[in-house]
Amino acid sequence: MERHRKEVLQRFQCLIGVRFKNIGLLDRALTHRTFAVESKKTLQDNERLEFLGDAVLNLAISTYLYRRYPGYSEGELSMARSRLVNEKMLARKARLLNLGNYLRLGKGEELTGGRNKDSILSSALEAVIGGIYLEYGFERVYRFIKAQFREGIERTTRKSVLKEPKGRLQEIVERKSGRKPFYRISIIKDAPYGHIYKAEVWAGRKFLGTGRGRTRKDAEKNAALNALKGGIDGLSLD
Repeated sequence: MERHRKEVLQRFQCLIGVRFKNIGLLDRALTHRTFAVESKKTLQDNERLEFLGDAVLNLAISTYLYRRYPGYSEGELSMARSRLVNEKMLARKARLLNLGNYLRLGKGEELTGGRNKDSILSSALEAVIGGIYLEYGFERVYRFIKAQFREGIERTTRKSVLKEPKGRLQEIVERKSGRKPFYRISIIKDAPYGHIYKAEVWAGRKFLGTGRGRTRKDAEKNAALNALKGGIDGLSLD
């Protein structure tokens, strides 16, 4: 590895507070596929590490939320995680680390602003997480992830979506379509533990989600939660 590249990686290690025993692993985590393809040398890109890091990140965030919020339901935990583990949030965290400055990109990506693309930044951060996991195991990477995401976790879990999913869903639907969502209720009579309610939530003719509960209120709440978990923000309601 060239001396200049080693110096660059040393600076990045100081920035993230993690020293890699195998600096080549960190180099790979910061190597985009386009650079590896264009290089005359046989190089590995960061896509496999990204795959691993994605799984580790989801486990770490799930573990933190489970421990931190014992009163949250499965749906509320899933919603909190989905607001944290997504491309936009990961790219924001990567920018706070100035991660784009340390990437190796192909010429085309360099010319088209690849160092600031959400997709590239989020993938590279996941690859770095995967690298830390391979170097030090789960407990160390868990501490790294918790340090990076703690503020976002506390902010996200205070949002009304976790406690009032119907209100949050209505806010989004009204903003996107000018109409209110409505719920269709049915009763499942042959459930193992007695009758339960099934709710479907719609916006006009657009089906948004479904949920079940022992009461009508719970069924509607779960339907709204599932609609939010399904990515309502990116859905066209025209």
